[in-house]
Amino acid sequence: MNRIMGNVVGFELSSQEPEKAAEFYSTVFGWEIAEPHWDYWAISTHERENGGINGGIGKGPNDFPHGTRIQIAVDAIDDAISKAKENGAMVVRDKMEFDEFYLAYLVDPTGVGFGLIQKK
Repeated sequence: MNRIMGNVVGFELSSQEPEKAAEFYSTVFGWEIAEPHWDYWAISTHERENGGINGGIGKGPNDFPHGTRIQIAVDAIDDAISKAKENGAMVVRDKMEFDEFYLAYLVDPTGVGFGLIQKK
């Protein structure tokens, strides 16, 4: 099995009203919100200046898990999914392929949702 990294590299706010959420976070915190791509609005929190991390606002189907999730970088997403499942996690969205990365959503044994991301 490959080494699993585990660095928190981003966050995602899940909302059925992403435009409203984008306006709120932009106005209140000064975050820069990009135009949507695949129903995902990338967020810049100016992490280089203040030590934060970037993220995004996602709109999925109505059964999409709501709330805030961290995204955890892994070297091998299939291995990380298997190890998480062996330790009580539930897969909410299996591995999805995007241009530059793979992404999956899981829920830990206590009900907390998180994302796994592997760069290509």
